[in-house]
Amino acid sequence: MAEQMRSGDGFIAALDQSGGSTPKALKLYGIEEDAYSSDAEMFSLMHQMRARIIKSPAFNGEKVIGAILFERTMDGDIDGVPTAKYLWEETHVVPFLKVDKGLDDAADGVKLMKPMPDLDALCQRAVSKGIFGTKMRSVVDAANPVGIKKIVDQQFEVGMQILSHGLMPILEPEVTITIADKAEAEDLLRDEILAHLDALPAGVEVMLKLSIPEKVNQYKALIDHPAVMKVVALSGGYERQDANARLSKQTGMIASFSRALTEGLSAQQADAEFDATLAETIDGIYQASVAG
Repeated sequence: MAEQMRSGDGFIAALDQSGGSTPKALKLYGIEEDAYSSDAEMFSLMHQMRARIIKSPAFNGEKVIGAILFERTMDGDIDGVPTAKYLWEETHVVPFLKVDKGLDDAADGVKLMKPMPDLDALCQRAVSKGIFGTKMRSVVDAANPVGIKKIVDQQFEVGMQILSHGLMPILEPEVTITIADKAEAEDLLRDEILAHLDALPAGVEVMLKLSIPEKVNQYKALIDHPAVMKVVALSGGYERQDANARLSKQTGMIASFSRALTEGLSAQQADAEFDATLAETIDGIYQASVAG
C-alpha cells in the first residue's frame, strides 16, 4: 500500500462525506430528504451510493490509487466483505479513514479541529479493519500567521498520534478558495508546514491534502520533501472541469476530490449510464493528476 501511494499513478477518491454534508451529497445524487426518515436510513442510502461507486468497473487501482472512507462506511460491508478489505483485495485501492469530528468555532482566521478524545480507540479499530491511513480537516479562512501556525501545529500534533498506531496521516489544512488573500495564506501555510516537516525525526513520513493553489507549483518544496509521501489536492468547491484544469498545472500534486468525483452521478441512472459517467469522470481526474 505504501508503495502504491508513493509511486502509483492516479488519484485518491474522497468518499468521506459525514453527517452534516450527507443530505446535500444525497440530494446531488438525486435522493431528496423525504426519501429517509432517520439518520440510519440516510447513512444506509449513502453507503449504497458509495458501494455502487466502488463496485463500478472503472473504480480500480489503475487510476484510483486510494479512497478515503467515513467511519460508518469502514464499518459497513460490500457484498458481505468489510469495505476496507473489499477496496484493497477486490479493487486494489488503498483505504483511508476520515477521523476528525468536525470544526471548532472560527478564531484567528482559522477553524481548528474539534477535540478527538476517542482517536486512539478509532485508530486501533482502523488498523484491525485493514485501513492504511487517516485524513483530518481544518480550515484556513484568512492569511493570519497566528491562526495558520495554530492549525499546522494541531495537524502535526495529531498526525504524530496517528503515526504511533502505524497509520499514515493525511494532514488537511484546507484554504478556503473564495478568500481574497488566498495566495498570501498559501505562502504562510507552505512555510509553516515546511518548518514542521524539517523538524520531524528521520524516516517519519506524512501525507498532505491542500487546496489547489493560486500559484503554479506553490507546494513543490513540500512535494519534494523527504518527509512527504504524497501531496493531494481537494477540489474545495471548484466545478470538476475547473478543478481539473487548475490541478493539471501542478507538478507532482494529485487529486483527492469528493463532490467533483460524484458530479453527474444519479440514483436514477441505469447501471450502464452510471458506470459510463463515472468512468469518464475518473479518466478526467486521472489525466489532471498525472499531467503536471
